[in-house]
Amino acid sequence: MSASTKVPVSPKVPLTDVVEVPAVPEHPAALLHEKMGKSPGAIGMIVFGIALVGGLGYAGSQLMHDLAGTHLASVWPYALLALALLIALGFEFVNGFHDTANAVATVIYTHSLEPHVAVVWSGMWNLIGVLTSSGAVAFTILSLLPVELVLQVGKGAGFAMVFSLLIAAIIWNLSTWWFGLPASSSHTLIGSIIGVGVANQLMNPHAGTSGVDWEQAGTVFKGLLLSPLVGFGLAAILLLILKAVVKNPALYQAPKGTEPPPLWIRALLVLTCTGVSFGHGSNDGQKGMGLIMLILIGTVPTAYALNHAVGFSQVQTFAAISQQAETVFDHYVSPNAVIGDARSDLTDLIRTKEFNQNTMLATRQMTEEIRNEVLEYKSLNGVPANQQQNVRNDMYVVSEALRIIAKYPGRNGAPTFTTAENKTLATYKKQLDNATKFIPTWVKVAVAIALGLGTMVGWKRIVVTVGEKIGKEHLTYAQGASAEIVAAITIIAADQYHLPVSTTHVLSSGVAGTMMANGSGLQLSTIRNIALAWIFTLPVAALLSAGIFVVLRHFM
Repeated sequence: MSASTKVPVSPKVPLTDVVEVPAVPEHPAALLHEKMGKSPGAIGMIVFGIALVGGLGYAGSQLMHDLAGTHLASVWPYALLALALLIALGFEFVNGFHDTANAVATVIYTHSLEPHVAVVWSGMWNLIGVLTSSGAVAFTILSLLPVELVLQVGKGAGFAMVFSLLIAAIIWNLSTWWFGLPASSSHTLIGSIIGVGVANQLMNPHAGTSGVDWEQAGTVFKGLLLSPLVGFGLAAILLLILKAVVKNPALYQAPKGTEPPPLWIRALLVLTCTGVSFGHGSNDGQKGMGLIMLILIGTVPTAYALNHAVGFSQVQTFAAISQQAETVFDHYVSPNAVIGDARSDLTDLIRTKEFNQNTMLATRQMTEEIRNEVLEYKSLNGVPANQQQNVRNDMYVVSEALRIIAKYPGRNGAPTFTTAENKTLATYKKQLDNATKFIPTWVKVAVAIALGLGTMVGWKRIVVTVGEKIGKEHLTYAQGASAEIVAAITIIAADQYHLPVSTTHVLSSGVAGTMMANGSGLQLSTIRNIALAWIFTLPVAALLSAGIFVVLRHFM
C-alpha cells in the first residue's frame, strides 16, 4: 500500500441511531419443557402431603380395624400380606405413570392448567372415579384366572399366581414408560394372566388343572383391540364436526408461548380432562383392586373372605331367593344324575365349560348347602373363622357356574331357562356376588393414592409423547378436546359393560385421529413404536409372568 493511499474511515453512528435486533422467541416446546421443570411450590407440596398422609392414615387404620378380630398363629401371614400389598400398590403406582398421565397431557400441553395443578386435579377425580366404581371390571378380570388357583389363593400356588401377575406387569410397564411409550396396563395385565394360565396347565397336564378361559379372554381382548380404533375414528369425526359447527378460529390454534387459551376453551379442556380422569379411576383403577382382594382373602380370610356387612335381614332375603333358585334347578335335574362331590363337579364345569348330567344336581345341592349354612350362622360375620373361606369358595363356584350355564344355553345339554327363570337366577347370582365380590373403601382409597403418586412421579415422559411426538404439528385446543371427549365417553361406557379398556390406547389413538383429520400428519416413528409396544405387550407379559410363576412354584 502506497503512502498516498487513503484508508476510508467508517462514520461514527450516534447511539440514538442504533437499531436493536429483536430476540428470537423461544420454541413453544422449549417453553413448555421449562414450565414442566418448575417445582410445585410450598403450597402444592403441603396440599399433596396432607392428602397423602390423610389417605394413608385412613387406609392403614381401616386395615388395622379389620385385622383386630383375627388371631393368627405367626407373623408370617402379616409379613406376606404387607409384601403382597406393597407389590399390588406398586402396580397401580406404575399404572399412574402411563394412564393417568394421559389424562393430563392435553391440559398441560395447551397451558389450560399448570402442570402440578393438573396432576392434583386429575388425581382428585381419579379418586372419585375409584370410590364410585362398582368393582365389576375387577372381577371380570379375575374370572380369567384358573379357577383352582383362585380357590387356593391362600396357598403357595395362589400366591405364586398373584405375585407373578403383578411383578411381570410392573416390569413391562416400567420398561415402556422409560422409553416414553404409551403402553396399556390393561393389556399388560391380561397378557400376564394368560402367561400364568398357560404355565399352570403345562406344569400339571394330567392333574385336571385349567389354563386360560380363551372365550372370556377373547371378549376382554376385543375391548382392548376395538377401543383404540374407536378412539381414532370418533376423535377424527368429532374434530371435523367441530370445524363445521363452531367457526371460532381460536379453537383451532396451537398454544402460543405459555399463555393459557381463552376462558371458554380452557373450561372445555379442563372439563374433558376431568372426564378422562374420572373414567380412568372408575375403570383402570379396578384392575389392582381385584388382585388386592385376592391377596386379602388369601392371607386373612377371616376378615375378607365374606362380606361382613351382610347381616341378619340380608341373610333372610338371601335364603328366600336361594329357595326360589333351587325350585328352578329342580326342573332341570337329570333322572340319571348321581350325587357326588358337588363342588368338584362345578369346578370341572368352570374349568372345561362342559355340561354333564350331574351339573344341575350339583348346583342345586350346593345352593341348598350354602342356604343352610348362612341361616345357621344368622349373618356372614357369624360364620366361624375356620369356615369363612370354605363358604366363600362355595359361593364363588356356584356364581361362576351360573355365569357359564347362562352363557351357553343348550350347549352339551345345558338347560335353556325361561325369561322368568333367568330373572330368578340373575337375582340369586347377584346375592352370591354381594357376599363374595366386594371391595372395602380403604382398598379403593389406597389404589387412588398409588395412582396419584405414580402420576406425580412419572407424568412428564408420557405427556411429551402425547403432545409432541404423535403429530407433526403442535396439538391444537380442538384436537385436545376432541381426543379427551371421546376417551372419557369410551372408558365410562366400557365400565358400564364391565369391560377393561386402555386409557392410554384410547387417548393416544384419539390424538392420532385428530392429527389425520386436521391434515397435520403423523410422526410415523412414534406411531410405529406405539404399535410395536401394543403388539409385543401381550406375548412379553405372558412370557414374563409364566417364567416367574414357574420359579415361584418351586419355592411356594
